[in-house]
Amino acid sequence: MTFWKITWLIVAHTILSLLLFSGVIILLVFILRKPLKKYKRIDLGIFDRLQARVNPGRNKWMLFITFLGRAEFLIPANLLLIFFFLFVTKQNWFSIRVLTIALSSLVLMFLFKTLFHRKRPLQPLLNAAKGLSFPSGHAIMAVTFYGLLLYIFLGTIDADIWRWIVSGIVVLLIILIGYSRVYLRVHYASDVLAGFIIGFVWLTISLTVLNNLEQFVRNS
Repeated sequence: MTFWKITWLIVAHTILSLLLFSGVIILLVFILRKPLKKYKRIDLGIFDRLQARVNPGRNKWMLFITFLGRAEFLIPANLLLIFFFLFVTKQNWFSIRVLTIALSSLVLMFLFKTLFHRKRPLQPLLNAAKGLSFPSGHAIMAVTFYGLLLYIFLGTIDADIWRWIVSGIVVLLIILIGYSRVYLRVHYASDVLAGFIIGFVWLTISLTVLNNLEQFVRNS
């Protein structure tokens, strides 16, 4: 597959997916922008409940979990996957899926943060995080990256027991990454929940569009 063909596929995927998702974006902004201020009381109450669970050992564990959703981990992980599918297994479409979903998810995250412009919690547990709060970028990227891994794995695993085990591990990891952001008080719980929903919807739309593009290219 040529460079320009890959580029065209990435652009086509981004445009089609954004068009499909634009209605959801507009609806979410209209529904949630003002009510987010009301949710803050619930978010602060969750912080208060989690305070009893805070201890130095759990802090280290949560820092490790949250690292699995950070750009410092996900960028090399995505590049490694692209390299693996492109040069080792020669599965070009898997490499295209990884690249396009990673890039488009990043664009989508910044778009939502700009639209809502919600500031982060004022009193982080350990270290302050940069940028805006809503939605949680960790939650979005965790769902799209690990969700894509799960999608790929389920397509290669035949035994039902292993499909359930792998699914359980991946879903638990995604939940823990979101939980770690609330535990560390760098995101409100509503930020994380919204990130999970946005990430899941975006991953579903992206895979649908990419699968249809793949069929179109193969049949053309």
